[in-house]
Amino acid sequence: MIWIRNGRIMDPESGLDQVGDVLLDGDQIVKIGKVDSAEDGCQVIDAKGWIVAPGLIDVHVHFRDPGFTYKEDLTTGAAAAAAGGFTTVVCMANTKPVVDSVDIYQEIVDRCEQLPIKVLQAAAVSKGFKGEELTDMDALYQAGVKGFTDDGLPLMDEALVRKAMEKVKELGVPISLHEEDPAYIKQPGVNQGKVSEKLNYGGASYLAEAVMVKRDCQLALETGASVDIQHISSAQAVEYVKEAKEKGAHVTAEASPHHFTLTEEAVLEYGTLARMNPPLRTEEDRMRIIKGLQEGTIEVIATDHAPHAKEEKEKSLAEAPSGITGLETSLGLGITELVDKGYLSMMELLEKMTVNPAKLYHLPQGRLQEGRPADLVIFDPEEEWTVKEYRSKAANSPFTGWKLKGKVKYTICDGKIVER
Repeated sequence: MIWIRNGRIMDPESGLDQVGDVLLDGDQIVKIGKVDSAEDGCQVIDAKGWIVAPGLIDVHVHFRDPGFTYKEDLTTGAAAAAAGGFTTVVCMANTKPVVDSVDIYQEIVDRCEQLPIKVLQAAAVSKGFKGEELTDMDALYQAGVKGFTDDGLPLMDEALVRKAMEKVKELGVPISLHEEDPAYIKQPGVNQGKVSEKLNYGGASYLAEAVMVKRDCQLALETGASVDIQHISSAQAVEYVKEAKEKGAHVTAEASPHHFTLTEEAVLEYGTLARMNPPLRTEEDRMRIIKGLQEGTIEVIATDHAPHAKEEKEKSLAEAPSGITGLETSLGLGITELVDKGYLSMMELLEKMTVNPAKLYHLPQGRLQEGRPADLVIFDPEEEWTVKEYRSKAANSPFTGWKLKGKVKYTICDGKIVER
């Protein structure tokens, strides 16, 4: 039993925002409000001055396991997540082998059961990530899969995407899409614009994302599927999502912290640490993403946590892999870049990091309510800290050395303290 006292209790779903106590018994929240006493041996946490919120949920991470465990593995990925205040994450399927069969999926799930947080595994849309033939989505769903994605690669066959959307609509789960048409990419990882010209690097046009988002928003409208547009990066793509939602499409968009914090100029300062797919774009794009978060066009903040080995990121801009780590800096960046600058309220930030991702994947977590799972994060919204060491195996982040606000004090999953 854990008795959390005197904290600022915030639940984005109900709008609850009050100072009080939270009592956890086993893996459930049993009391919110004034708790007068608890059983002998109950652990007491004095949360005065701190926020007590639902455990954070990230629907877009890469733990590289199996196949690339020199970058990250399930254990280190879960530790990084817990350090960042996350109690549930969804791993992408671009492992080796690709998660395109029940056997591969089950092997990962069995190992996830030993982890201190909830690590869910998405399955591939297409066999072998080839974009040619659908996986056995029915069998994977029966095995427990809660979502499908070929993240890392775009699905170029429109007929296949339509068929996949019809199937996820039938199953009642989301499909998450990586939107980059290679026809508009000369060289990946850097926006095609003034920075790519300065570096004499081909770059990736915003059109690569925009044309795919437009197509898939239309397919979402026609099929009624729950479609998740991953790591949205361009103003035009945000506009297409807004239009589709207004027409009634079940489209959700994710914004990654790096896309609402940095622009293409970061490549000049951080080099390959700022190389990512889709790339960092212009200030206009960044501000449209922030506006999208404000107006509800973008409902989810997801990190796209993408660890790489140091030697890989030390290669040239043309040769280095794309992506950065993100789990341990996500909350701090959200508070520092969005809340402190007046773009979002703390409640709005938490909504996009808890209940909205939970709703996308139909999870019971993401709420701080009696009878709900005892998954919580407790953090000091005012404490400043410097990004230094990582629980992740990888340190490929442009945010190393940054001073952020919002320090995680406790991460509690299933009623157990997993980070403090």
